[in-house]
Amino acid sequence: MAKRVLLLVGTRKGAFVLESDESRLQWSINGPYCEAWPINHVIAGEDGALYAAGGNAWFGPAVWKSTDLGESWTRSADGLAYSEGEAPVTSAWSLSSAHGRLYAGVEPAGLFESTDGGKSFTHVSGLRDHPSKPDWMPGAGGLILHNIVRHPDDANQTWIAISAAGVFYTADGGKSWEARNKGTRCDYYPGDMRYPETGQCVHCIVMAPGRPERLYQQNHCGMYRCDDGGKSWRSVEKGLPSSFGFPVAVHPHDADTLYYIPLNSDSGGRYVPDGKAAVWRSRDAGETWQDLRTGLPQENAYFGVLRQAMATDKEANAGIYFGTNTGSLFASNDAGDSWREIAAHLPVIHSVESVTLDG
Repeated sequence: MAKRVLLLVGTRKGAFVLESDESRLQWSINGPYCEAWPINHVIAGEDGALYAAGGNAWFGPAVWKSTDLGESWTRSADGLAYSEGEAPVTSAWSLSSAHGRLYAGVEPAGLFESTDGGKSFTHVSGLRDHPSKPDWMPGAGGLILHNIVRHPDDANQTWIAISAAGVFYTADGGKSWEARNKGTRCDYYPGDMRYPETGQCVHCIVMAPGRPERLYQQNHCGMYRCDDGGKSWRSVEKGLPSSFGFPVAVHPHDADTLYYIPLNSDSGGRYVPDGKAAVWRSRDAGETWQDLRTGLPQENAYFGVLRQAMATDKEANAGIYFGTNTGSLFASNDAGDSWREIAAHLPVIHSVESVTLDG
């Protein structure tokens, strides 16, 4: 049966769905959806529906849902609110669908849960009860919960990332949380404070396939790997042109292969180094790195790639995808060896995810 590969793209002006067959050579573009609201993240739920998280201080937060691959959408903000007296939720930032529950990360940083397919949400209050909460500070993009990583076999285990507070982990379904930031730096802190328990500006965390104890992290201050569920991290940035960037993606079938797009620095413009685009690949869990440039622009490329704007598909010869803040979407159908621009002039791309359908 023929396969359909979809790319789910969240942008500053709505959600888009791109479609190809398993060759991934020609792509159609559909959208913008979600009434052109700012959409931060679009995923395919385990129930087959599409979900989109978005909003801003003007619109408020919302999670959108489509059961027909984007042709029609419903929107809900039911329950996406903190208790009276707390700062209001301004937007939904990240989504995760697993184990019968839909999680939504929001700004200001917090976690919400839906058990009815996104119709309503309840606050997972244990996270904001963490004793470090009074010290959480916004990064340049705000105080946001932007990554949700679920254990594939245990519904009670979840890792989340907050800028700028760090990585937190729960083993009891969100009732209690512990910080898991040992070994990650805060270069913006003085002296002995560079390795605090919390306060790290995490940019992205992903889980290695088949090895839930292995996580990769791109941080404001380095690239890291852990092999113990986040209890301790070690730097794997040696050989990279810059330790600063936002997204990291892991190969769908190889726990040792990962992809990273470095930017020149946090204060020098935040674009690809020297205006020459490259995706850096490691085949040995970050010990060594190789730059992949074939098909990518090698002059006057002053774009950045945001934290949720890089993804892989699950094909045998893995597809790798990333979107830029200048509205270009690049794709590789050979695990990163070569690249093509498959869309241009989209709004600022916030997120990219993929899903493969049979038939």
